[in-house]
Amino acid sequence: MTETISRTGPPTTGRAVRVGAGATITTIACVLPVFLVGGLAVQLGDELGFSPTGLGLAVSVYFGVSALASVPSGALVERYGPAPIARVAIGLSAGSLLAVAGLARSYPVLVALLALSAAANALGQLASNAALAEHVPAHRQGLSFGVKQAAIPASTLLAGAAVPTVALTAGWRWAFVAAAGAAAAALTAVPRSGRDRRARTRSAGRGRGTAALVVVGLAATLAAGAANALATFLVDSSAGRGLSPALAGLTLTLGSAVCVLARVGVGWLADRRAGGHVGVVAGLLLAGSVGLLLLAVAGPASLVVGVVLGFGLGWSWPGLLNFAVVRLHPQAPAAATSITQTGVYAGGCVGPLGLGALADAAGYPAMWLTAASAMFLAALLMLLGARRLAHTA
Repeated sequence: MTETISRTGPPTTGRAVRVGAGATITTIACVLPVFLVGGLAVQLGDELGFSPTGLGLAVSVYFGVSALASVPSGALVERYGPAPIARVAIGLSAGSLLAVAGLARSYPVLVALLALSAAANALGQLASNAALAEHVPAHRQGLSFGVKQAAIPASTLLAGAAVPTVALTAGWRWAFVAAAGAAAAALTAVPRSGRDRRARTRSAGRGRGTAALVVVGLAATLAAGAANALATFLVDSSAGRGLSPALAGLTLTLGSAVCVLARVGVGWLADRRAGGHVGVVAGLLLAGSVGLLLLAVAGPASLVVGVVLGFGLGWSWPGLLNFAVVRLHPQAPAAATSITQTGVYAGGCVGPLGLGALADAAGYPAMWLTAASAMFLAALLMLLGARRLAHTA
């Protein structure tokens, strides 16, 4: 396998740490708008007049635009390099947050501004992937990708903290102003670099394994659609099983904590394997489908085990998948991961909408069974994709 060569020379430990931190901070800054809208949904809904259904639609629009923007964003990163695109993404995110604070006077305007911020998400994610691929030593990339992806569920803590500290005191608009300032401050975390990848190296592998990546992307769509149901419906489903609102909320806290630890742990373990990472993703999805299946079974024990397996294994794979794709396509990491990220974003768009409608019509047990089936099918497709990627390596 050909390693990527940068103009800046071999990666050093200090630079690898700076790039890893910059990629993580960039990721948080670029996903902050959608998490802040979710965290401040009560205050936003009261003033702008939308229901939880409206919130779900807004989030689906966000992920839908992210899916559409993913492949073009990957091409931009490959053309101009990760550092300048990361700065554009952070600036766009900060601008979107500031625009929400000043211009969101109705629900349609809020949705339009959230859709604008989705482009920042796609750009920032792929710029971060390329930066890690180029500047972090190969034997540490698994952990770096795991930490970067763990930053996404961890960033919900920032949105949650904004409610008592700012939104309930100064108002939700000032919370968005504060978030815009925090996002803009992330610009200083982007390491300075030029166009690091040589055009000759990049173009040499263009188009290699695209069909296999499409299969993996389809698997990611099913997996992300099922896994997103955990964060979206777990609290309401737990309350429907008789848990108090406080305990129902704690199930989500437990799942989020397990998800953060699992993403970092899976990445750390990946650095100790020579290959077969996409196959490991398939195994994680298989175990995750068992967890989703247990959520359809009554009883506290099945709930706890289902949450641990569903979050800890069924939603621990995005960093590992990015790492696997980058290792197999070092000549164009942003372009390659843009295909699989399209699948992840598409799942985030259609999964909660479809599964939510099913829960309304047939109840949560039927919804969890369907989600488990989707994740099981995703595991099978991921195995197929792993086999096809092995033939193109």
